[in-house]
Amino acid sequence: MKQSELFPKTLKTAPKDAESINHQLLVRGGFIDQLMAGSWTLLPLGFRVVQKIIGIVREEMNAVGGQEMLMPLMHPKAIWNETGRWDKAREVMYQFKDTRDKEFALSFTHEEIVMDLIRKTVKSYQDLPLSVYHFSTKFRNEPRPRSGILRGREFLMKDLYSAHTTEADMADYYEKVKKAYIRVFDRLGFNFRVIEASGGVFTDKVTHEFQVLSDGGEDTVYYCDQCDFGQNKEIFTGKKDGKCPSCKKGKIVEAKAIEVGNIFPLGTWYSERMRVYYADEKGMKKPVWFASYGIGITRILGSLVEVSHDDKGIIWSPQIAPFAVHLIELPGGDKAETIYKKLQEEGIEVLFDDRAVSAGEKFGDADLIGIPVRLVVSAKTGDRIEYKERNKADSKLLSFDEVVLLLKK
Repeated sequence: MKQSELFPKTLKTAPKDAESINHQLLVRGGFIDQLMAGSWTLLPLGFRVVQKIIGIVREEMNAVGGQEMLMPLMHPKAIWNETGRWDKAREVMYQFKDTRDKEFALSFTHEEIVMDLIRKTVKSYQDLPLSVYHFSTKFRNEPRPRSGILRGREFLMKDLYSAHTTEADMADYYEKVKKAYIRVFDRLGFNFRVIEASGGVFTDKVTHEFQVLSDGGEDTVYYCDQCDFGQNKEIFTGKKDGKCPSCKKGKIVEAKAIEVGNIFPLGTWYSERMRVYYADEKGMKKPVWFASYGIGITRILGSLVEVSHDDKGIIWSPQIAPFAVHLIELPGGDKAETIYKKLQEEGIEVLFDDRAVSAGEKFGDADLIGIPVRLVVSAKTGDRIEYKERNKADSKLLSFDEVVLLLKK
């Protein structure tokens, strides 16, 4: 991609209302644009990052047997009434009437929709277990959307749903997905904790959140510095710096965090209310055991920036960066166009700064956008290429072949 053709251009200053780091840097870098409070456009650079995030999540969901599909975003009132959540979740749902006076809601989750699919298709124990997921927009009536793209009224989410014949099978799969989530957030490079939490409008059971430790987070979590114990503020009854109630050895740490995922063991609550049954080996009718699992895709985008930046801009890790390298042409760098084409032939994603602007502006934009590797071609570099990693101060002069070897490691 040539930077002269990239839409839109970077901004020198952040919006006046941008208090959070992700709001400031993602808008300035040309990754997102705010339509209104809590509603964001993913611009080309931001969309590229989100596609990388989705790729990692998709791999791990497929690895635990998830089948990808896509469900509607507008739901009839009747299906939400079956569980009573039309009234119970009224505060977070966008509810409205059409011109024929029929009532609908915009999806903030899809449990009822999946259960409706299951009762249409699952007849016996031989049809279970089942695991399906999708990436889709969610709508939640946030009274005070804030923190940039972290807390919005409209956002992109991955939600996975599993159906089972027994509680034991549900619990076993729940643990498999928990481990898959851990792999996802490890691959994304997060420092995170798995935290016990309440189920909110989803369930009355203990659930689990995946919380990225960050000073910019809105949640408060408590965790042990020696074992896996962790709880959020809503259910924690211990004391900061106190002894861990689980291992009895570690100390409880209080921290700010950003929730990027959550999983819910829903049991038979939904199937009993929606009359979703299967026939067991003896032909007896049994309720389906059910669980749901969510990852906030666009929230991950904002969280990555909150925990990986400096005073110059964003610092993307290679696995989710919009491009692998940022190639900069300076005066005398006549071979830059050739190098750009050769890198593309090697299958390397390149943002090529071919603009007729100053070196300072090019370097400033490179630091702001945060692509992991910066390559400079100029009169000073001669037949070599200056290679510099975004998170390191030093640079080195390399041949084209040496650059390719490093990038393909």
